[in-house]
Amino acid sequence: MLTQSPRYDFTPITQREPIPFPDGKRLAVLLYVNLEHVPFLTTAPGHAIYPGTTHLVPDILNHGWRDYGHRVGIWRLMAAMDRHGFRATAHLSTDVCREYPQVIAAGNERNWEWLGLGDHNQGLMIDMTPDRQRGFVRSTLDTIEQETGQRPKGWISWCMTESVETPDILAEEGIEYLSNYAHDELPVPLRVTGGSLLTLPYTVEVNDVPTILGKGESAAGFGQIIRDQFDVLYHEAQTLPKVMSISLHPPVSGHPFRMKHIEQALEYIARHDGVWLATGGEINRWYRDAMERA
Repeated sequence: MLTQSPRYDFTPITQREPIPFPDGKRLAVLLYVNLEHVPFLTTAPGHAIYPGTTHLVPDILNHGWRDYGHRVGIWRLMAAMDRHGFRATAHLSTDVCREYPQVIAAGNERNWEWLGLGDHNQGLMIDMTPDRQRGFVRSTLDTIEQETGQRPKGWISWCMTESVETPDILAEEGIEYLSNYAHDELPVPLRVTGGSLLTLPYTVEVNDVPTILGKGESAAGFGQIIRDQFDVLYHEAQTLPKVMSISLHPPVSGHPFRMKHIEQALEYIARHDGVWLATGGEINRWYRDAMERA
């Protein structure tokens, strides 16, 4: 008996037929921006620059570092993305809508795409009952729709966690694509009990939190990682169109010394021919339309 995930089949990428991108593009680049909130008076888990104070309430050191992302870092990141034609696929905690409405307004002005992430980074999906998950997902989608005017079609769970029921619940609540799986360079259909759900390429490697905070990569090194990832995929996409994902968090990437190298990488990508600077929703629609025509 196979012990792989029962949600999808194992299919080597070398055995797949090419599916053309719009306008003859060969590589889609999908830039995720993660907009999260951790309450001031809590020991809830959140990204931290210094783990030694995370048990304190309040944790001024790490709260201030995270707050920098909303007050400063996101605006630097937005400006860099604007200069090079990138639109964000934004994983959004609903508390951000209330706490930092200017960020939401600026994202709407740029036609960013909003995905559900939950409320304020408290609670893992795997620890919730199915009924609680359903209410959590529905409340998240309702709030984001109310505050942004856009009902999300995409989702990522806090820490990319799921119970065995989560994909079914998400699909039944109208979610069409999921960022929880860092397992492929193309969309992958999931088996669900109702609705229709894809995984879209997500990355835990070209991702500032595990790579910079977790592994201690330098600013220049992270910029080079983005370029190197692009170079290999751009070459491979001559024969099989692929999706490259990048994942950024404003408290990490929004600092000047890091943004210098990240922006250079974005500029490098954008100046290549045949690159589709896509959102998750655009890739979702492209894949579904292609499957309908097949």
